[in-house]
Amino acid sequence: MELTRIYELIVILYAVSVLLYFIDFVQNNRKANSIAFWLLSIVWVLQTAFLILRMFETGRFPILTVSEGLYFYAWVLITLSLVINRLFRVDFMVFFTNVIGFLIMAIHTFAPLETYTAVQSERLVSELLIIHITMAILSYGAFSVSFVFSALYLVQYNLLKKKKWGKRLLRIEDLTKLDYMSYVLILIGVPLLLLSLILGIIWAYIKYVDFHWYDTKVLGSFLMFVAYSAYLYARLRRGIQGKAIAMWNIGLFLVLLINFFLFGSLSNFHFWGS
Repeated sequence: MELTRIYELIVILYAVSVLLYFIDFVQNNRKANSIAFWLLSIVWVLQTAFLILRMFETGRFPILTVSEGLYFYAWVLITLSLVINRLFRVDFMVFFTNVIGFLIMAIHTFAPLETYTAVQSERLVSELLIIHITMAILSYGAFSVSFVFSALYLVQYNLLKKKKWGKRLLRIEDLTKLDYMSYVLILIGVPLLLLSLILGIIWAYIKYVDFHWYDTKVLGSFLMFVAYSAYLYARLRRGIQGKAIAMWNIGLFLVLLINFFLFGSLSNFHFWGS
């Protein structure tokens, strides 16, 4: 019961943090931003503690079910946003990233109970599987934060185009930096996703008798990899940058969400869809 109360506290603190970041975004309120940052830091500490406790409780890295995967995804988003903000001081990036993180956390909170028995869960445990899922979620985190940078790029671009000078314009990073950070995160995410796919296929052939290439989750993951690879090709080979590539990245994020939620629910193979 005490752990449940602490978990409820995490969700409440997370919600208040996102709300304060929103107030800062609308009103350029530095005090709200500071309080939001510390609340988010507390959320990260509590989430990390829960993750470690769950690890000791299960004797494995807790990412083998839908609920655990969503929790880890939210933790990755918070971690990335805090680290990047600490290193580069990009205003509003933490807010937009953690809007996504809070939505993931909310879905995790209200997700139905897992249907796998302890015996089935133990049967699924595999070092290959754990590395596969970890890399996949890390790539999703990188792609999600990249999307945030592209969204901020479009906001800044529109402010400059309409000549809306003000504090918000000054606080958002310059277009070149936003564009570059978005690109770097995709550059990190693509190889992580590729390695995840390779390890997932190896694990499936070894462990799963009814593995099918035409499964929606498998096809969706490869589609996502091809789409983000095409982004890199367009940028590096064709020199497409700026607003066009930012809009492309936002479209790619929709592909990511469809793959993560819809294709997983339609899958006959991938256990996250069960």
